[in-house]
Amino acid sequence: MSDESQPSEPPQGMPGPPQPGQQPTPEQIQQMQRQLAIEAEKHGMSVPEYINKLKQQAMQQHQAQMRQQQQQQQQQQQQPIQPGPPKPEAIAVANFLKSQDLKPRTVIHDEKRKDMFRVKRAIRALMSPAYQKARAKNTLLPDVNDRTTAENTFKMLPLSLLALRVSKIDPETAHEGHAHAKPKRVKGLWTVRIEQHQEANDDCYYIWLYEGSQWKMKLYAGGALAGIMAVVLFPLWPLFMRQGVWYLSMGMLGLIGLFFAMAIVRLILFVITLFAAPPGLWLYPNLFEDVGFFDSFRPVWAWQETLEDIKNKKRAKKEKKAAKLAAKAAANGKPSKAKKGGVSPLPEPATPVPAPTNIESAPQPTGSEAAPPSGAVTQRPPRATVEEADDDE
Repeated sequence: MSDESQPSEPPQGMPGPPQPGQQPTPEQIQQMQRQLAIEAEKHGMSVPEYINKLKQQAMQQHQAQMRQQQQQQQQQQQQPIQPGPPKPEAIAVANFLKSQDLKPRTVIHDEKRKDMFRVKRAIRALMSPAYQKARAKNTLLPDVNDRTTAENTFKMLPLSLLALRVSKIDPETAHEGHAHAKPKRVKGLWTVRIEQHQEANDDCYYIWLYEGSQWKMKLYAGGALAGIMAVVLFPLWPLFMRQGVWYLSMGMLGLIGLFFAMAIVRLILFVITLFAAPPGLWLYPNLFEDVGFFDSFRPVWAWQETLEDIKNKKRAKKEKKAAKLAAKAAANGKPSKAKKGGVSPLPEPATPVPAPTNIESAPQPTGSEAAPPSGAVTQRPPRATVEEADDDE
């Protein structure tokens, strides 16, 4: 730039430019007007034209700055987050916690099933003697001496994206803005979302993103591939192997037919006893229940549950839970509070009522004992089913 474009210092006796935040004096305003007139004359413009040109230049500079900022923001948004590989220490902690009984619960996250656990159980596992034994074998596990070091060790999981804190949400609100239909809510199955703040409080819930070693999955995939190849090459099998498969298939068909015959027989027996000896007798009452294979055939028979039996079972379950809460409160030194409409944790003992002399109590049926003598009134036992374990969360 030439010396003419540089701002000239005001001569002595002339007022200088106003200071920032200070209102200009009339002499300073006149000086600025004369300076604008000189600059406009240099560019061959009038003063209003020169002022408009300065405004346009300032507007263009502002727009250019705004466009540059928007481009930078778009680049930052489009740039994917690339988390680094998890630390070996965090993987060791995750492997140890997955081997412990944290009482995980299946939840739905991003339309996928994940295992959720509570922080207090993870902290309890890190402070247990089992962790010290595992640390003696694996030097990658950090040292845990107190609650603070246990929390710091647990925080390695969210830092390495192995487990993240979640909270329960409504499944209907989780699909707002999506074109597909709302999923049907499954009772007892939470729908969760990841929280922004990852904390390590006892009441926080985390889901596993770390799936552990994949050698089992690879082994299953190899076995499935070998099975498919074996089925495809079935015509090339030796004769004795093909005959063995044929006998095995006939045996499986016989078992399936026997199962259907058993289901029909037990239904017919129930319909007959429903009218002959209400409320009806079931053969293998747990046959279609959600239990194990051997539990499906235990007990051999049982009476049909009535509404009174269901109420008694719920009442006994509430009493058991209330007694458990009362014992826990007594251990912590806090008074227990009974819930509204619930059962008192410490019920008063009832006065025993003498049984009538003309009624004989029959022994509990086991399916193989002889029937009670005629004329005797038997007490029907409740239906024997496999009850779910109480959730102590």
